[in-house]
Amino acid sequence: MIIRKGNIQDMPGVLDLIQELATFEKEPDAVEVTVADLERDGFGANPLFHVFIAEVAQEIVGIALYYYRYSTWKGKTIHLEDLIVKDSKRGLGIGMALYTEIFKQAQKDDVRRVEWNVLDWNTPAIKFYEKSGAKVFDDWRVVQIDQEGVTAFLNQKK
Repeated sequence: MIIRKGNIQDMPGVLDLIQELATFEKEPDAVEVTVADLERDGFGANPLFHVFIAEVAQEIVGIALYYYRYSTWKGKTIHLEDLIVKDSKRGLGIGMALYTEIFKQAQKDDVRRVEWNVLDWNTPAIKFYEKSGAKVFDDWRVVQIDQEGVTAFLNQKK
């Protein structure tokens, strides 16, 4: 297994893993992003994300996709958007290798926090994160508004 930074040619394999995650999270039809979106957004002049690739026998078997955020309390932080390992390759240490690589990047970049979300029913992931020293907060809620919601909100303000 090798862990490396992703490149533009990896994006079809990255999208396959994103789709696998959506299926695991019981939302198989929720993925709207395309290979073209990933190529444009991750490899332009100002990349919106970065990705580490786990590869076994030249097959992409895992990813850790992240981007930088800014906290008014902490300063520069990393948001780990997704850590995904192919279902057929779980239990081989791939997730831990990707997880470790994120923290190496955080240390290299001198960020003050790494953060991510986990579904409350994903008990194995929660136990994994807690065992690693991460704090899983029960009192914070994720808030989102989709593109249609933005439009509706702005239309009601007219």
